[in-house]
Parts: sequence; structure tokens; C-alpha cells
Amino acid sequence: MPATVVLGAQWGDEGKGKLVDRLAGQADWVVRFQGGNNAGHTVVLGERTIKLHLLPSGITRENCELVLGDGMVIDPWVLMEELQRWQSETGEMPLGTRLHISDRAHVILPFHRMVDGLDKKIGTTGRGIGPTYADKINRIGLRFGDIAELLADDSALKEMASHQADRLQYLGLPSDGHATSLRSDIQWVHDNYSQAIQNTGVMVDTALSTGQQVLLEGAQGCLLDIDQGTFPFVTSSITSRGNSTHGAGIHPGHVEETIGVVKAYTTRVGHGPMPTELFDEAGKHLGEVGHEFGTTTGRPRRCGWLDLVVLRHSQRVNGFSSLALTKLDVLGGLETISICIGYELDGVEIRDMPASSKALARCKPILIDLPGFDALSLEEWLEIAKQAAIDGSGFAALPEAAQHYIAHIEQLLGVPVASVGIGPDRDATIDTTE
Repeated sequence: MPATVVLGAQWGDEGKGKLVDRLAGQADWVVRFQGGNNAGHTVVLGERTIKLHLLPSGITRENCELVLGDGMVIDPWVLMEELQRWQSETGEMPLGTRLHISDRAHVILPFHRMVDGLDKKIGTTGRGIGPTYADKINRIGLRFGDIAELLADDSALKEMASHQADRLQYLGLPSDGHATSLRSDIQWVHDNYSQAIQNTGVMVDTALSTGQQVLLEGAQGCLLDIDQGTFPFVTSSITSRGNSTHGAGIHPGHVEETIGVVKAYTTRVGHGPMPTELFDEAGKHLGEVGHEFGTTTGRPRRCGWLDLVVLRHSQRVNGFSSLALTKLDVLGGLETISICIGYELDGVEIRDMPASSKALARCKPILIDLPGFDALSLEEWLEIAKQAAIDGSGFAALPEAAQHYIAHIEQLLGVPVASVGIGPDRDATIDTTE
């Protein structure tokens, strides 16, 4: 049974959690392969809203095995808070039963959060993600599978504490007593997580070889990829398809389908260029109707028209077999809807993104206008989705102008739209009938 990859095609916040939650109903495993608690996935089940940062979105499906994969950086204190919150809401503690932590994943320590808190340029979440990945690349990080060995090696632990204390002192941060606190912190992680630390790559490979369905869940989006994104205003990991299997500990031949999740407009959080950003009533509409606030940070998201230059870049990097279009309902009530089909850079029309963020910041969007459609209540959108599921009408159940918008996206990108989200609820989704 092949694996399916679910990726964000823009700057994150596209609605990946909702899609993974839906697909997990037919899956046996959901694997997060990169990032950490800088991600935020939201799943809405009726009146209940679940906000996830580290736990895979498949946690809502009780028969799903969950993996925090090799390519992740994990804050064990944040994870414990999330687990305890889940237990208080559901009565289940999945740690060590169906939640498995890769022995190759790296540990975010208080040291990393302190260092990350100094960032003022990039606009990071301050969760310690970048410094932990930096230690990983510098080969001085701590992996979950090395914790027990480190606790038994006083000289290695002292060396790590000395290195971190020197760094804290250099940055003007408190370093007194760091060696004692580091040992205590690592011991706490060992005491609380040792039963869940596994060679998860072998587990996932075995599951695939026995015909089980695996979902590989990405965090952030392609334009935040450390290599392929709008550097330096990016995250610290590879968010794209090439890392989906590598970060899960399996080979790429397992993947048959790659789904790109695309918001019906464009948003981003933090600093960095965004050519289609709006500062008018349309932008205000998108932010207010779409409730555009970051799941992790609570920061308001910057909003703009759908950017096909961004999506062509994302398609080239990831090779999506289909798209999941989300939050189409938010466009309801706009008289005209625009799509960016290219940029003007220093008087020259271009179709591809420049690598330089400074050049991208000078890009002006080339827009086409399409007719809008009426605003509906969430209840009305949900009823449309439910009726479409009953009678099999697919996208034909949508307003004509909304169908026209979808068809334009498919034609201009050359990738089929397989599903359309028209509300936050799990059931507020319409699948194509084709």
C-alpha cells in the first residue's frame, strides 16, 4: 500500500490539519516528518475545536498510529502539555501506546528557546526551532535515542553544558547553574518519554510492506522551505516532498500520491515579501471572515489574492498529483476576485519567482479579475457540502462563480483540484465527482 503525502503549497496555514484529519479516517498511520511546535494545525469537529502543534492530526482517529518522525525537532515540555490536554478532553493518553517518537528526532531544550527569543529580524515563533536545527547541523544536538547514553556519560554531559553556557554568556543570557539544570531537564525527558522512543522508520516501513496506509503530514508550507522558500524569511527545515520520506525514515518509492493544500487566497505570518498582499477592504474581508490568526502565535496573518507564481513554484518543487483547495467560502461576499498570474519586476514581466527576497519585494502582481459570489453562513456552506455528498453532485453544488474560480486554477496550474473546503467543519468539504 503506497504512502500519501500532504503538503502546504503556500506560506503555511493552508488547512492541512483538516485534510489529514479527513484522510486519516482511511489510514493506519499518520507521520509528521519535519518541524516542531512552530506548526499549528486546527481540526474542527462540530462544536469542538482542536489545536495541535506537535501531535499528528490523525490523533482524532482512535485507530491511527501516530509518529513524530526522524526529521522533527520536539519540545518535550510542550508535547507533555499537549498530551495532558488531550487526556483531559478524551481520557486517552496515547504516549507509549499509539504515539511513537523517533529515536533520531532532536530534542528542543530550554537553552534553544532562550537563544531563539533573541530573534528580531526573521520573525520566528521563538520556540527554539532554528537553534535546535542549527545544533543538529553542527553535530552537537541531542537526539531522543541518545538521551540514555548521555545521562550515563558525565564527561559528555559536562561538555554539552559547557558549550551551551558559553553560548548563553556570549549572548548576554544567564548561564549560572546551567550544568545542573541541563542534567535535570534531560533526566525529566528520559523519565517521561523513554517508553515511547522507537526506531520509527522501521515501524513505518514494516507497516507499508504489510499493506497498511500511511499519511506523511507536513508542517508549514513550500514557501517556508529552507532551500526553496523566500530565504531568509523561512523556517529551519525542508518542508517539501523531497523530505517527506527522508524525514519519516523510508524511501521515496513508497509515495504514490502527493496532495498540495492550497488556500483559496494567500496568507503569511511574520516578515518577508508577499507580492499579492492587500491593504484595502478586500484584504480586511479576508482577514476577518477567514479568522486569519496564527494557530501557534496568535499573530494576525497578512492576506492577499491567490498567487499562481507561488503555486507554480510549489508545483515544480513538489509535483502535486492533486490539490485540496481550502477556505473557498471566505471569498463569498466579494464582488470581484483576483488571481495573480505573473509579476512585474523592474519593468519586466516574469512568470517565476526570483530567488532574492529583495527582488521579490519589488515585484508587482499581474492580476486577472473574476466575478465573485454571494456570502453564505457557515451553516449554509455546510449544508451544501452535506447535500453534495448525498447526491454526488460534487463541485456542481457550488455557486457558478465559485466553480468558474476553481476551473481557472486548474487550467492555469495544470493540476486537478480534488477537494474544496467551504468551512472549518470536518464535513464542510466537497470532493470532485471525477
